[in-house]
Amino acid sequence: MALDTRHFTDEMATLAQRLLAMGGLAEERLRAAVQALVDRDRDAIANVIHGDAAINALHVEIDDRCFKLLALHQPMAVDLRTIVATVKINADLERVGDLAVNIAEAADRYVQHPPVKMLIDLPRMGAIAEGMLRESLDAFVSLDIPRARRVLARDDELDALKNQVFRELLTYMLADPRTIEPALDLVLVSRHLERVGDHATNVAEDVVFIVEARDVRHHAGEPGGI
Repeated sequence: MALDTRHFTDEMATLAQRLLAMGGLAEERLRAAVQALVDRDRDAIANVIHGDAAINALHVEIDDRCFKLLALHQPMAVDLRTIVATVKINADLERVGDLAVNIAEAADRYVQHPPVKMLIDLPRMGAIAEGMLRESLDAFVSLDIPRARRVLARDDELDALKNQVFRELLTYMLADPRTIEPALDLVLVSRHLERVGDHATNVAEDVVFIVEARDVRHHAGEPGGI
């Protein structure tokens, strides 16, 4: 029994390490996509678009590890919640990888046109989204509720920037119809970055689920929510 317990503990530690590796890949791809847009670097854009094999492989591996742990060890309480949350977080991280591809695809279209404006708020959104993702994963590893709350608080900042980007680009589109197509791609990038923040928020909410056995997904602002 002691050997089985030690094996389960080791497997849970490995699972956490693989999830962090997945998170690192997702952060790296997000950062590369935004930087490629700013630099108007077609080669870097292509690398993001076609470079999602590693994150897809990790997605499958982590799910497989989770399902085996559930089947072989029948965990309970916090261990069960951790594995269930890991499956959800794994899906969120895979989606962040997909969003990085979406950003790169929009960037690929955008750089075929003259620049609409200097890109200031979009890189800022990228940095915020990446920081939220990193902090949510740190909160997961340390089961740190205050850190998870900080992630949730930053989501409003990201939403406000997305709205600001849209308002500013709208003025360009109204002033010059030639900017409509590329400006719409920048609007899409802002929406993709906002969605990354949503996925980071999901991870933070999963931390609450693990620690407190509470589902706060749809009532974070209500009394008793996070």
